[in-house]
Amino acid sequence: MERREEQLGAAGAGAAPALDFTVENVEKALHQLYYDPNIDNKNLAQKWLMQAQVSPQAWHFSWQLLQPDKVPEIQYFGASALHIKISRYWSDIPTDQYESLKAQLFTQITRFASGSKIVLTRLCVALASLALSMMPDAWPCAVADMVRLFQAEDSPVDSQGRCLALLELLTVLPEEFQTSRLPQYRKGLVRTSLAVECGAVFPLLEQLLQQPSSPSCVRQKVLKCFSSWVQLEVPLQDCEALIQAAFAALQDSELFDSSVEAIVNAISQPDAQRYVNTLLKLIPLVLGLQEQLRQAVQNGDMETSHGICRIAVALGENHSRALLDQVEHWQSFLALVNMIMFCTGIPGHYPVNETTSSLTLTFWYTLQDDILSFEAEKQAVYQQVYRPVYFQLVDVLLHKAQFPSDEEYGFWSSDEKEQFRIYRVDISDTLMYVYEMLGAELLSNLYDKLGRLLTSSEEPYSWQHTEALLYGFQSIAETIDVNYSDVVPGLIGLIPRISISNVQLADTVMFTIGALSEWLADHPVMINSVLPLVLHALGNPELSVSSVSTLKKICRECKYDLPPYAANIVAVSQDVLMKQIHKTSQCMWLMQALGFLLSALQVEEILKNLHSLISPYIQQLEKLAEEIPNPSNKLAIVHILGLLSNLFTTLDVSHHEDDHEGPELRKLPVPQGPNPVVVVLQQVFQLIQKVLSKWLNDAQVVEAVCAIFEKSVKTLLDDFAPMVPQLCEMLGRMYSTVPQASALDLTRQLVHIFAHEPAHFPPIEALFLLVTSVTLSLFQQGPRDHPDIVDSFMQLLAQALKRKPDLFLCERLDVKAVFQCAVLALKFPEAPTVKASCGFFTELLPRCGEIESVGKVVQEDGRMLLIAVLEAIGGQASRSLMDCFADILFALNKHCFSLLSMWIKEALQPPGFPSARLSPEQKDTFSQQILRERVNKRRVKEMVKEFTLLCRGLHGTDYTADY
Repeated sequence: MERREEQLGAAGAGAAPALDFTVENVEKALHQLYYDPNIDNKNLAQKWLMQAQVSPQAWHFSWQLLQPDKVPEIQYFGASALHIKISRYWSDIPTDQYESLKAQLFTQITRFASGSKIVLTRLCVALASLALSMMPDAWPCAVADMVRLFQAEDSPVDSQGRCLALLELLTVLPEEFQTSRLPQYRKGLVRTSLAVECGAVFPLLEQLLQQPSSPSCVRQKVLKCFSSWVQLEVPLQDCEALIQAAFAALQDSELFDSSVEAIVNAISQPDAQRYVNTLLKLIPLVLGLQEQLRQAVQNGDMETSHGICRIAVALGENHSRALLDQVEHWQSFLALVNMIMFCTGIPGHYPVNETTSSLTLTFWYTLQDDILSFEAEKQAVYQQVYRPVYFQLVDVLLHKAQFPSDEEYGFWSSDEKEQFRIYRVDISDTLMYVYEMLGAELLSNLYDKLGRLLTSSEEPYSWQHTEALLYGFQSIAETIDVNYSDVVPGLIGLIPRISISNVQLADTVMFTIGALSEWLADHPVMINSVLPLVLHALGNPELSVSSVSTLKKICRECKYDLPPYAANIVAVSQDVLMKQIHKTSQCMWLMQALGFLLSALQVEEILKNLHSLISPYIQQLEKLAEEIPNPSNKLAIVHILGLLSNLFTTLDVSHHEDDHEGPELRKLPVPQGPNPVVVVLQQVFQLIQKVLSKWLNDAQVVEAVCAIFEKSVKTLLDDFAPMVPQLCEMLGRMYSTVPQASALDLTRQLVHIFAHEPAHFPPIEALFLLVTSVTLSLFQQGPRDHPDIVDSFMQLLAQALKRKPDLFLCERLDVKAVFQCAVLALKFPEAPTVKASCGFFTELLPRCGEIESVGKVVQEDGRMLLIAVLEAIGGQASRSLMDCFADILFALNKHCFSLLSMWIKEALQPPGFPSARLSPEQKDTFSQQILRERVNKRRVKEMVKEFTLLCRGLHGTDYTADY
């Protein structure tokens, strides 16, 4: 024993610094970890213990920590250390030590069979790891040997203890395989070996499960063991007897959960669909659970109903295609479908009285997809069988979507209400999907039900029933084109007849009208039926989201038919805005709605409405501009500026592609004179400047001012031209006083839209040179505190090169300083800033030949850029950014090949650069690969990814799996 420990200790001798990892010190550290109240001491102890576990000395202290006189916490650490050494440092173990290590682990497991269960499990995991590393060559019959050794009669442990220890070992073996770090080729060999070995496991499990004398704890363990093994994709026919035994065990409440888990895992394995005969034998077993399911529902036993539902859904969802293919067995599969329908419609409100129905929704998608994937003849047969089922499903889903009574709903927690909201969204998605199967008949069906409900005088209808039917309509109309449906006119006619006495119903009425806004655009005569309802709802703060979003949809889709109602819409909107009924985000939506509405009016009408709409806010802003800055007036200023920018986002009097069809698809200039937005902006320009003068140091206010102009520029495009000179001047003054990222973003927008026009080039060039000069000064003072400014600056430079490279021809532009600052930005820790800097270089390098100053600076400082890129690849930058650095290398290679071939050899020459983990051969290979690839950018990205893994010591490890 001691000689083996010494050999194992020597095998890992160079793996860790020779810290004092003795048994005594480990015990002290564990005591500190568990009992020291000081969190810093706990953290230090944990760090030290992690080092101890991977040290060579772990081979010595692990066994000693397992001594009988130690407490379970210490024994557990010893067992864990053994597992870590075996699983991660297998190559350190001499081959002649395998057998003695195996024997010692068996001895310890036998001893702990009647001891601490958590220690037993860790020792089993350690032996499982050893078995996986030795299989199949060094230990060909590992599982059979385990079974034989634990069945030996000469053991000091009682038979039940040995049985439970064996079952624990057999359970953790497949689990350890799933999480093991075995190389891919070894995984395949071991998987095959385990599949063969299940012949030694399943007969034992069947025997233990079926013999009456087996105690409950053994049967429980058997089911868990079976559940673990089926995940190795054991052929379903080999599991038949155990699955049947698991079904029988469902009657035992103690075994119920384990039986469900085992059955679901067995049915759900991907390979199971190949065994159709076995699947067909399972259908009667599942159908045989219906009485137990009904009893569970009747008794409010949610756990049992949930478990049985999981089994039915697992069979239906995973194998609907295979079972539908067995046409002669259509009736038994239909019975299974009806059982799942019962689970979908299980009584009670989700999630308070039941949590089962949500499990079934995906099944209905799968079944529909499988039916519609058949060839025409077979599909027609199944449509005939399943269309009535899907109509029944719609009724069931709408019943489940109903709100509880107001009194009951009042007792629900906010978490339960949120879960119910998400559940209704899932039902909505399912209804939308079912429309593909049922088509227009589904809408007619819903309309007939709603009509009967609203016109029946026999019995009073519940608002919940009405709301659910409307919700069904809304679900379909939101995503399906209902413009050709013959029932929508009737629905629009029914909506005003609904007696709205409840917020939830009112919300759904609003959202349904919003979902029908495109239909209203094609049938404008019906707008007047529903618009009064929407305008009335605007005054109710409880309907804020639904009423404002619906008005916005109507104003966007129907704007050319709204002029007769414009005055009323504006008046009601103004009233609710002044009364501050809505939260900020809804106020912004409302302004967007008014922007759409005004866009369709004559310019004089627009200006008149704008005047009445904006004047109160302008007066308020004038008053605020006089006040000394403080937090409350800042909020008011940002709110008013936000309202203006949202109004200007959608107020567009030009014709766009989506408005008309025909030859005038281009954006046409406004025929009646200056653009109304420009008129308003020019009127308030002085006021905005006045506000800015007091708030220049506040990023939020500056951002809000820039947003007004940025959104106006994006909407108006060329129509914004009259504002360009004064806006450039204002931006220059703003940025010179206090640099802010939002000013650079607006400058980038102006460059993008106007820099190519000769008339606007001078003011834009002057602004570009000014912001560049100010930003370069910022770099001299230390730019680390302003990553957002650096990010926006890099994006501006890239946009200038892309849109108007002439901006780089000006002698006053210090291209060299710009280049050096961008290299510096590559070393920032903020990923967006680094990405923007890489984007700048990928735009700059292709201009080497055409812009003399760029070519000169690349020749002089390109090596500095390359070194920064190599440092980043070497480990200084996040791995997620490697594609961006690869783009720079590709651009250097494509546009500066002769320089790069010289620089890269020089740069990689120094030992340890860009990583101490690289050999000279690896560096040489990388440089040759890069220089050879001047066409395929994807290949360069792959090379860089490989190289960065080598630099970081991650090549060939688990960390690269998703990379």
